Amino acid sequence: MLGTPIDALDWDRALGTIAAWSARRESRVICICNAHSVVTAAQEPDFAAVLASADMATPDGAPVAWMLRRLGHDGQQRINGPDLMWRWCAEAARRGDAIFLFGSTPETLARLAQRLLATWPALRIAGSLSPPFRALTPAEDAEIVERINASGAGVVFVSLGCPKQERWMAAHRGAVQGVMIGVGAAFDFHAGTIQRAPGWMRNAGLEWLHRLLSEPRRLWRRYLFTNSAFTIGAARQLLGSRRSPR
Repeated sequence: MLGTPIDALDWDRALGTIAAWSARRESRVICICNAHSVVTAAQEPDFAAVLASADMATPDGAPVAWMLRRLGHDGQQRINGPDLMWRWCAEAARRGDAIFLFGSTPETLARLAQRLLATWPALRIAGSLSPPFRALTPAEDAEIVERINASGAGVVFVSLGCPKQERWMAAHRGAVQGVMIGVGAAFDFHAGTIQRAPGWMRNAGLEWLHRLLSEPRRLWRRYLFTNSAFTIGAARQLLGSRRSPR
């Protein structure tokens, strides 16, 4: 999609694949791709390489799922970060698997853990860590990797924002012994520090509008330029596919 490979898959396949990787403590990277990440990849070759190297790249955001449907994957669902995290926590609690929370602030992590455990008392949160908002020293980075691996978590949820979280996961492939999933603002949504769009807006593909109205000064440029670039790129790709010989 606009040069970025996106996996066409449903919820059962996504969760089943995570379960298999997690059980073996495989070092894997899952990127949740919305219009912003796809457009950023089209503009920045190094970030495009990061997404292309992911073990799974799911269609997050209504425009990306819609585009996959237009490209022939009928009924393609949105496999988005907040819902993927929530569904896996339910599955992990049932299976007795451990998770690790990496990112955000100590306050948000505390509220998030409280909410998750209130929902699933059997959920094993093996650890959580809020990294400093600066470049880490090699020693600090090594300590973080050691702490994650020692926790025994099969899945590591990473909430650092795009594209930072995707770059971090790619850089730690092979070092972190677990499935790293970049979930964006999911920590804040589930902790209640940022209000998520109501269900009807999510189902109508208007979650981006809710976020824009909630944080207009921070997000207006992203949505104006990103959505425009995605729309133009998608139209060109669809026109090109129709003109290609069958």
